[in-house]
Amino acid sequence: SCFRLLCSLLIPALFLSGILCVCLVVLLWGIRLWIQQRKKQLTSAGKDGKRPLLVAFFHPYCNAGGGGERVLWCAIRTLQKKYRNVTCVVYTGDRDVTGEEIVEGAFRRFNIKLIHPVKFVFLEKRYLVEASLYPHFTLLGQSLGSAFLGWEALLKCVPDIYIDSMGYAFTLPLFKYLGGCRVGCYVHYPTISTDMLSVIRNQDTRFNNAAFITNNPLFSKFKLLYYYFFAFMYGLVGSCSDVIMVNSSWTLNHILSLWRAGACTSVVYPPCDVQTFLDIPLEEEKSTTEYSIVSVSQFRPEKDHPLQIRAFAKLLKEKRLGQQPSLKLILIGGCRNQQDEERVNNLKHLCEELGVSNNVTFRINIPFEELKRHLAEATIGLHTMWNEHFGIGVVECMAAGTVILAHNSGGPKLDIVVPYEGHITGFLAENEDNYAETMAYILSLSPEKRLEIRENARRSVHRFSDQHFEETFLLSVEPLFK
Repeated sequence: SCFRLLCSLLIPALFLSGILCVCLVVLLWGIRLWIQQRKKQLTSAGKDGKRPLLVAFFHPYCNAGGGGERVLWCAIRTLQKKYRNVTCVVYTGDRDVTGEEIVEGAFRRFNIKLIHPVKFVFLEKRYLVEASLYPHFTLLGQSLGSAFLGWEALLKCVPDIYIDSMGYAFTLPLFKYLGGCRVGCYVHYPTISTDMLSVIRNQDTRFNNAAFITNNPLFSKFKLLYYYFFAFMYGLVGSCSDVIMVNSSWTLNHILSLWRAGACTSVVYPPCDVQTFLDIPLEEEKSTTEYSIVSVSQFRPEKDHPLQIRAFAKLLKEKRLGQQPSLKLILIGGCRNQQDEERVNNLKHLCEELGVSNNVTFRINIPFEELKRHLAEATIGLHTMWNEHFGIGVVECMAAGTVILAHNSGGPKLDIVVPYEGHITGFLAENEDNYAETMAYILSLSPEKRLEIRENARRSVHRFSDQHFEETFLLSVEPLFK
């Protein structure tokens, strides 16, 4: 009787589930047909009677002026050079500026001149992807928010090819299955990484919202469950891409383990403006009375400036024995807001505590020419971020001719500070002692030996030039145009 009762409940439930699934499929198919119809109405033929191929980039913050934006404008210029019957579209949330001002800004900041005009689709709901909107479950909130923003983008313009260039993977299935587009993406940084999962598993505070989660085993287990669920969903939406481009070997390893789409995944290094720095003449050091150590990075917590100051203080302590050339540390970076300014003040207090204030200089939001001058005069280029996904600042230091000392992790370890044709290109370190010892070692080398390392580093950075980016980008996106 129990079995009969189970069957009498199970069969209607299965039947109802089947009907709901069929209704959902029909609904989605209906939406897809409606969107295709809308596409025909919105697009018109060009001068030659042919309808141009619409290639849309999803980049809600296209006017921000960072490394990710340099990738976007280089990608658009590359497609314009290669394909004649292509119209590039940018979905952006920058509604406080005009399209002309955005293009002009790209030229001013990156020296990138576009060959043809770009069509801008201005989105009204960009606030849905702001982290501040989701104090809890931020990853999930932002991802679902990006899907809603993607829906707004799709309704305003239905492209033939869709490329997410900012890491909003949850928009990919929307454009593929409802928009009927061929889809690709350029991943700068995975939304969730296997490193994050291991940090949560070990109850480390680095990725937890608050200490109460770390200290409570139940909360930690729940958070780990949430992260695994999110990683599964992230893998699901990412794997529907036809083409996946990643910016480094570090990102590649994470995307391969989460998305499991190795056949269509390739590394396309971001285009760094190496030529500007290679124009700095490389000469043997003249001065042996003063050495400068330069750090170039925004004043954000993950850049770990306190580690630089503590390692420098340790180096000074050890170098004071005997007559040594004087040393100075120059921290160059951008301040975006009040929190960044407070961070700089805290770093200045740390310098006072360690007694190194006279040897440390802060240069904030400086013009590009001054940055070039500091790099040209520096002996060592310093970088301390753990698991930097790529490291454009590291490439710039190497191109400018400093001896680089970067963190032994992420992009610098796997892609940038690697031997070139069997020759050393720079150094890696992990902690305060490592950094202090390696800086002392670099300074103890003869100027001739340092020059040799600097020359090797310079030769190696051609892999990160605009030209190399263009070649690898075109090779990767080719399947989308077939």
